[in-house]
Amino acid sequence: MPGRLDGKVALVTGGGSGIGRATALAFAREGARVVLADIMVEAGEATVRMIQETSGEAVFCKADVSQAAEVQALVQTAVDTYGRLDCAHNNAGVEGLRGVAPAPTADVTEENWDYTINVNLKGVWLCMKYEIPQMLTQGGGAIVNTASIVGLVGGPTIAAYVASKHGVVGLTKTAAECAPAGLRINAVCPGFIRTPMVERFVEQASRENPRLTEQVTALHPLGRLGTPEEVAEVVVWLCSDAASFVTGHTMTVDGGYVAQ
Repeated sequence: MPGRLDGKVALVTGGGSGIGRATALAFAREGARVVLADIMVEAGEATVRMIQETSGEAVFCKADVSQAAEVQALVQTAVDTYGRLDCAHNNAGVEGLRGVAPAPTADVTEENWDYTINVNLKGVWLCMKYEIPQMLTQGGGAIVNTASIVGLVGGPTIAAYVASKHGVVGLTKTAAECAPAGLRINAVCPGFIRTPMVERFVEQASRENPRLTEQVTALHPLGRLGTPEEVAEVVVWLCSDAASFVTGHTMTVDGGYVAQ
């Protein structure tokens, strides 16, 4: 049975772990050739090997999405390697500077603010800045940006992260201006997903609140945290022809978190 993305070329940023890795594997399973980016070389190359072990096609390109030249080179790698670019999952993101504890809004450092915004928001914009022109020359494509449930609601002590993800939601809606040219652009808003990022956040916060995991789980009406694979399935659907009339949309994958 043909895959939903047979013959397509798909790009994934932050593909070395978590949602990015799950999406890269799902893209390959559905027949796409995958261009994978991450700043962590070993992790990114490991994902490529996982794809190749299942007879898929993939290449790795080290890229910091906050740097324009590196993003431009990433998109060019896709074109040079596979001749085109049909789908992109702009997923790379950070919770903030590693080791910096969550803090009230007035206590956020300028360094942490700039770092978070540069990766999570500027990085998504830079990806689209170079993906969109390439896709337009081909007559269209599909882009999915990773936002968050805190791109739709607030969250205490994570001001920079919340601001960056709200920005991704707004940027996605604006970029949907590309629709007349056959380019669809959407966003996914995951809830608490079992990724390395969430595990780091929970581990750090649990030092002050040992019941945090239980409390966070209770915030999701489905009664559990999500998996990267569940988000990946939504990304694949949004990039497929099954979502041909969907653009400018922010799709929650959150076990009912924001519906309450």
